[in-house]
Amino acid sequence: MSEQRQLFETEAPAWEADDAETARVCTVIFPTGPEKPFDYLVPETLRDAVEVGRRVRVPFGAGDRRIMGYCVEVSDRPLGRRRLKPVLEVVDEHRLLTPSMLRLTRWMAEYYLCDWGTVLDAVLPAGVRDAAGTRLTTLLTLAPKIDARLATAKLPTKQLAVIDVLRAAREPLTPKQLANAAGCAQGPITALRRKGLIISETRRLMSEMDELPTAPQTDGHQLNGDQQRGLDAILTALRAREHKTILLHGITGSGKTEVYIRAIQEVVSYGKQAIVLVPEISLTPQTCDRFRARFGRVAVLHSHLSDAERHAHWLQIAQGSVPVVVGARSAIFAPVPHLGIVVLDEEHESTFKQETAPRYHAREVALRRAREDHVPLVLGSATPALESWQRARSGEFELIELPRRVLDRPLPEVLIVDQRHDAQQGRSGAISRQLQHAMQRALGSGGQVILLLNRRGFSTHIQCPACGKPIRCPHCDIALTHHRHDNQARCHYCDYHTAPPRECPSCGGPEIFFGGYGTQRLEADVRAMFRDYTCQRMDTDTMQQPGSHERALARFRSGEVQILLGTQMIAKGLDFPNVTLVGVINADVALHLPDFRAAERTVQLLVQVAGRTGRGEQGGRVMVQTLNPDHPAIRAAARHDYARFAEAELRVRQEHHYPPFAAMARLVARGPADEVVAGFMEHLTERLREAFQAIDSGARILGPAPAPIAKIRGLHRFQIQVQSATHEQLHAGLRAATDELTVPDHVQWIIDIDPLNML
Repeated sequence: MSEQRQLFETEAPAWEADDAETARVCTVIFPTGPEKPFDYLVPETLRDAVEVGRRVRVPFGAGDRRIMGYCVEVSDRPLGRRRLKPVLEVVDEHRLLTPSMLRLTRWMAEYYLCDWGTVLDAVLPAGVRDAAGTRLTTLLTLAPKIDARLATAKLPTKQLAVIDVLRAAREPLTPKQLANAAGCAQGPITALRRKGLIISETRRLMSEMDELPTAPQTDGHQLNGDQQRGLDAILTALRAREHKTILLHGITGSGKTEVYIRAIQEVVSYGKQAIVLVPEISLTPQTCDRFRARFGRVAVLHSHLSDAERHAHWLQIAQGSVPVVVGARSAIFAPVPHLGIVVLDEEHESTFKQETAPRYHAREVALRRAREDHVPLVLGSATPALESWQRARSGEFELIELPRRVLDRPLPEVLIVDQRHDAQQGRSGAISRQLQHAMQRALGSGGQVILLLNRRGFSTHIQCPACGKPIRCPHCDIALTHHRHDNQARCHYCDYHTAPPRECPSCGGPEIFFGGYGTQRLEADVRAMFRDYTCQRMDTDTMQQPGSHERALARFRSGEVQILLGTQMIAKGLDFPNVTLVGVINADVALHLPDFRAAERTVQLLVQVAGRTGRGEQGGRVMVQTLNPDHPAIRAAARHDYARFAEAELRVRQEHHYPPFAAMARLVARGPADEVVAGFMEHLTERLREAFQAIDSGARILGPAPAPIAKIRGLHRFQIQVQSATHEQLHAGLRAATDELTVPDHVQWIIDIDPLNML
């Protein structure tokens, strides 16, 4: 973004400065509308209220339209003969954004090439911006210099009692609170207000702020040597009061969470706070329970909170009274006043990347925030992102290995089930004969079973056997999925739904084939095969209600549910010692997507879900069903050898100049007319080639081409992929190419820096 300020001039200025006169000026960034900052005069009446980090209401445009913006700078400076409009109102009673948070958001805007106002709105939850859960409240205090006035005043007994209560109060009281404390009605209070002995003000206060839940505190188990080495590395950085990024590469079940907790205990002993990020809402309840058991009070920030709940948690965090904040990616913006450490658990997960503007990655934002605050950043994973792995190999991050499970329990045996044999023998169904027998043995011996299928719905495609054409969404370039519970064919991109056709829309054929397996169909098969056992499905269709994750996992933990099946939300971070079998129904779901990270994501998912078993005394087994038993990702997961896979995959990435050996951006445009979108992207490609050639960067520009999913919600999509040697060159070329870019009507476009979604 440009550093240059624009001064807004009007025909009838509210104020005009002499050449040598200075004025208090407020620089404002708007969340929508103009991208650049504007300066406004701070009137004397608002001099004490206008503050960096608060929102203000200002006039804008020829008609003096009143709009709201963020105050990002306040300064006294000479203005010469320039004219400024005044700030009209200060919206917030207290500062919403600290100077350090403003610096962080400014960096995000520059790095991710988006408007600063968009970032500011994104880091503040809607419940905080709207003061959800608050109401306007009258508060009463004693007037200044009241003792001198009371010396000559003759007050009735009840009015004197009111004065005494207010004198003893440590904070302002509402009229009702004051009346109750003084044992009187509102009459004496009203009389004192008329006499000017009591003054009132109106503030916006929380209607009710429930205290965060607490739990009895417990002690952890003794650390093994590997855990102690990891803890020592973190404590060294903590005690030196310096930033260091530590990649904790620990196999599943190696006790990474206990290392986090011990480090945070040290942080809390200094009077500081910790932020712990987890990738899934499903992990939040279990993580919170573990942290509450050690720290008592934990604040939780995730998308299932109501606006009022989020606002209440935000206020308690900002007061510095909460030692630990746990949440999904947006929790990195929690307003902790005394940050001591940041932890990203399962740091490899793609859910840490936001797919709407600002398209930030929580890992990169956490790294920036930790550097600014000179505190350690701890990244934990059994399968680190290859970007983090390479940064550890190069020495930018410190790598700490935890190669053993707690109590030296063995890793589970992984068996690969070649489903090509079932196909050759004409056997259908999601559960192979080997997996069915293994489930019977595990359940019969009192164990529990987890089944992973990363496709929701009942049938994953609806097809005409006569012409072979699938039934597709009319708005998206994607096949519809059959959901049996409401007998609807649904699009998982735009939520279009319709009753399944009785005949083929293309050829009129009288038969329709429902093929493929989703979690609904798997659930039906499991219930039919294992009628004596209780089954629970966890996917986005069943986990929509607040508290649904907690209830489902509590039932499984208690043993009420013996078979837990679902999508990838059940594959990460969950610790259930009684799980003795994990079955992967289709390991190939994401293996052949048009994405250079497909193999990496497959091995990560398989290693993570395999780690859900073998955590108790009974041990465990993993069965992986696949049509590609010899694929390197499948083999690496079966060997629990992520390091060898990472080294081989990094060689391929380096050869083809993919991250982490190059900086990458993806530009996507969409619109209702494909020829218009294609033409715009051709024009943008030419500008990109000219811009990168001018800086002699040697960038690689691929496209334009239709996106892998060429149409979503009726809009045609084209993409360009840009790879450059450094982020500095990438940003410079993109800024030059897109500056003052003319975009056709009805065409929308975005830039995604460090993209994870290539579809």
